[in-house]
This record gives sequence, C-alpha cells and structure tokens, in this order.
Amino acid sequence: MSERLFVIEGTDGSGKSTQFALLDEALTARGVTHRTVRFPRYGQPSAAMLEMYLRGGFGADPESVNPYAASSFFAMDRYASFQTDWREDYLRGVPVLCDRYTTSNAMHQASKLPPEQAAGFLKWLFDYEYRLLGLPEPTQVFFLDMPTEHAVRLLHRRQGDGGDIHERDTAYLAKCRERALEVCRRCGWELIRCAEGGRVRPAEEIHAEILEKITKTLGV
Repeated sequence: MSERLFVIEGTDGSGKSTQFALLDEALTARGVTHRTVRFPRYGQPSAAMLEMYLRGGFGADPESVNPYAASSFFAMDRYASFQTDWREDYLRGVPVLCDRYTTSNAMHQASKLPPEQAAGFLKWLFDYEYRLLGLPEPTQVFFLDMPTEHAVRLLHRRQGDGGDIHERDTAYLAKCRERALEVCRRCGWELIRCAEGGRVRPAEEIHAEILEKITKTLGV
C-alpha cells in the first residue's frame, strides 16, 4: 500500500487549524482510517529551540535568526515526531494529515532572503528534510491563501496584540504570503483561495473544496 501524506498549509491567520479540524472530522465520518499530526509540537522536548525562537529568545525580529538555523529548529521537531510517533502508520499506508510541515519552513524562512537566493534555500531545505533527515515528502499540499489584511484582522480578533514574533510582524506576514505563492506555483501545491471579492469565504465552503480534492486522491 502506498504511503500518503497530506498537508494543510498557509500563512498565520489563514484558518489552518479550522480546516484541519473540519477535514479530520469529515474523514472520520466517512470511515477513513487516518492519523493527524500538528506542528510545531509545543511543549515537547524536540520543540524547545523553536519555542525559544518564536518567543523572541534570539531577537524580537524574525530575521534576527537566519533561515537555515531557524529551519533546523522546526525540522528537528518533525524528525522526532516522525521517528517516535507516526512512522510505522505512514509506512503501512495509513493516510497522515498534517497541520503544517516542511512547507512552513519553505514560506516563512524563504521570505527572509532576496528572490535570487530563495531558490537555493528551497533546494537545500527539501534536500535536508526529505533526503538527509529521511522525512516523507507530501502527497498533496493544500495552501490556504488568505490576503494579509484579512489574516491580520483575524489574528487580532483571536489574540489581541499577543502572538509570536511571526504573528506580530505584519510586514513579515506579507512577505511570507508573497513567497508562499511563488513556492506554491513552483512546487505544484493546491492553491485554495480563502477570500473572493474582498470578503473571506465561509469556512465550510473552503472545507468542501479541500475535501473534494483529498477524497479524489484517496479514492473514497
């Protein structure tokens, strides 16, 4: 049985957690055996460095830490999770649904670099995580494209002026979205538009689009 890994991805404030939960519920209702994994795994020993980074322990500006170092923090958390939690299920063909993955490094960390250096970074990133660390490559990535102005408003509604160093930096979020759209095209991710005509689409409408695509892939 072939391995299958599906990723819900998007910039902060795009509704990833909502879509992840709706998809989990829908697959369960259809009787589809699957695993769910969320990244980062806050509170786990393997997430200590990334938590220190996100709290501003290396500087309040996200760009205080170079993308290669920051990517390694998140990659180690994924490595520990794969090796100790869901590797066996994945290898025996159980579909795995991820809320964020290597794809988050691709957009958040690549946004720290000028365009002429981003391609080299992405080549390094995917080689590092998928070949050197042995993490599985996604079968399908669903990128939730939420315009930055809507994402910022949703973030503020959810947490006021709190949030990590990524979520508090509007200019950084805008750069992440711009870079993510480039990566989306380059890597063949499924682009899911979360706003149309100046309004945010209803969560159920977005969910229906994702569910149609993933069930077609799974054949259920």
